[in-house]
Amino acid sequence: MSNPIADPGHGHSPAAWIAVTIMLLAIAIGTGAFFLDAPTVVYASAGLLVVGLLVGWVLKLVGYGVGGSKVSAKAH
Repeated sequence: MSNPIADPGHGHSPAAWIAVTIMLLAIAIGTGAFFLDAPTVVYASAGLLVVGLLVGWVLKLVGYGVGGSKVSAKAH
């Protein structure tokens, strides 16, 4: 039985790493701000979370995503 669905990869690309790093930083800042009762910083970190998502999407469009033109394939 062959699987007709190709492996989409695991997001090992500069676009994915940068997006996830920005979003993790936003979550960490937002959690600390929530604990310290700083609602303005919580909302700012929510905005940073959206920025991380957009940065990943733009980097993918530019060619830094999985299989992108600016990413060199690594032999496993």
